[in-house]
Amino acid sequence: MKTIIIIPTYNEKENIEKLINKIFALQISGLEILVVDDNSPDGTAQIVKKLQNKYPLHILERANKLGIGSAYIDGFKKALELQANFVFEMDADFSHDPDDIPKMLEVAQKYDLVIGSRKIKDGKIIGWGFVRKIMSNGAMWLSRILLDLKVKDVTAGFRCFNAKVLKALNLDEINSNGYAFQEELLYKTQQAGFTITEIPVTFIDRREGKSKLSKKDILEFFLIIFKLKFK
Repeated sequence: MKTIIIIPTYNEKENIEKLINKIFALQISGLEILVVDDNSPDGTAQIVKKLQNKYPLHILERANKLGIGSAYIDGFKKALELQANFVFEMDADFSHDPDDIPKMLEVAQKYDLVIGSRKIKDGKIIGWGFVRKIMSNGAMWLSRILLDLKVKDVTAGFRCFNAKVLKALNLDEINSNGYAFQEELLYKTQQAGFTITEIPVTFIDRREGKSKLSKKDILEFFLIIFKLKFK
């Protein structure tokens, strides 16, 4: 059984080596990592290449900063080429705890999509201010109501897919980025009839490096709700 963890990167030199070391320290059989790097000027890709001599580690280098959504789409396609059975989405900045990976993988034996959720019982967010929490909760509430999404954490970026989900979806039809990408992918997975569950995780806002969230990402999140609802 092969599991591939996809980690999109842009200027993550402070985090990427530590994260890769910690993930492989879990000693999960059949585990590989695929880093999708958007031409980071800080040398992130070079750090990853150095570690390829030590680990089952792949890197997909892209010419420009094209966004997290397209990074995951390209990563999904590469993971399927590599014949992955399970595919993770995971942030590079330690917002997602590698120690949650074994539990998510265990639950993924029974469900098609497992979401590391900040919004169910025992899930937590550390490091967000009051305003950001209110905005996030309001946005998720709106998308759950309008799109009839069954999960609590609509924008969670810590996910484990059974590869059959990614094979069944038309990945080229998913064009959104940022939080909107997570929302659209979740919606299409649910619409296709796949089983989805959430397990609680603690999300810790990045400790090193800069956040990639932009005003454009926030606007796109709301626009995709109406695009999916009224298409």
